[in-house]
Amino acid sequence: MEEINLKELFDYFKNKLSWMIITVILVVGIGNVITTITRVPMYRSSTTIVLVSDSKDYNSTEVQLNKSLVGTYSEIIKSRTVLNEVISNLGLSYSALELSDNINVTAVENTEIIRISVSDADNKQAAKIANEIASVFMTEIQKFYKLNNVSVIDKADSNNKSFNVNYVKDNLIYVLVALVLSGGVIFVMYYFDTT
Repeated sequence: MEEINLKELFDYFKNKLSWMIITVILVVGIGNVITTITRVPMYRSSTTIVLVSDSKDYNSTEVQLNKSLVGTYSEIIKSRTVLNEVISNLGLSYSALELSDNINVTAVENTEIIRISVSDADNKQAAKIANEIASVFMTEIQKFYKLNNVSVIDKADSNNKSFNVNYVKDNLIYVLVALVLSGGVIFVMYYFDTT
């Protein structure tokens, strides 16, 4: 097997440095164009609600009851009844199923707090939807359970930073891909160079 002279290989890479730089520029440029064309920035807004009691004698039994209701309430938030009302109130072009895919409902562990997060391509709309879901849900709970035990802690605000586009991370990946690609091609060229 033919031995590789590391000094020669290093010198060969030094001579082809301009190729590597051109490859990096091309890959980063093409990657950014593809990212801009194909990836729609999505924004996430969250509102939090808490289960409380309107009774003056709020005891541990009611705390346990509210904790057990958190799971049920989380499902009701994503129900067609609530979502269709939200769609109607805001005049959205989504179906209940499409809207449901953009909603994430989580119970904050060991608390009576529920976080409603909404993702949308429009940051202001994401906040409006989250706040409207909380509002409609509170109305529906009074109908279903005859309870007035839900309050909003934090209203959703529009978020100006998209969560699905990270240009710094993407560009680092493009640079690494370009370096590996160009380095591999240059090494193959060196290995088969008989001059």
